Amino acid sequence: MSMTMFFRFVADTFFVDRYGHRAVVLETVAGVPGMVAGVLMHFKSLRSMKTGYGEGIREMLAEAENERMHLMFFIELTKPNYLERLLVFIAQVVFGTFYLIMYLFFTRTAHRMIGYFEDEAVKSYTEYLTMVEQGKLENFQAPLLAINYYDLDRNAKLSDLIKAVRSDEEKHSQVNHAYADLI
Repeated sequence: MSMTMFFRFVADTFFVDRYGHRAVVLETVAGVPGMVAGVLMHFKSLRSMKTGYGEGIREMLAEAENERMHLMFFIELTKPNYLERLLVFIAQVVFGTFYLIMYLFFTRTAHRMIGYFEDEAVKSYTEYLTMVEQGKLENFQAPLLAINYYDLDRNAKLSDLIKAVRSDEEKHSQVNHAYADLI
């Protein structure tokens, strides 16, 4: 939990009220755990020669893909600059390495940590939505990519996108907490 609060502090400090830019960096990191977990579950299934991991593999890889799509939505909205792209690269390398090691040796803790990260993502998107709904941030047209992905109304706004992404994050939280409970 303290690691979650540390990352929240860093994001709050670096991005302040630039929620779209914050989402770009956080969604980049958020795409790592599902991929790591899915690949390691896949290898475990191969080593044990058992099919029982298939659903978990698909679920984790789908989570990674969903987080990647979140990133694509916010990239369309924010057009990250060179520094933010560099930060994304560094965050992926550092967090990816850290999470791989953590998942190999502390699988339960790794899932619990991601559950907490997703809980924080829900809070962040709730804050973002509040800012948009209060008129403090513009509620412009949602990107066509997001409209098609979520099958939103053609006139969907940023607030609609944030609600859809926040709902995904709630599901990811539940899934990771459930995996932690099972281990």
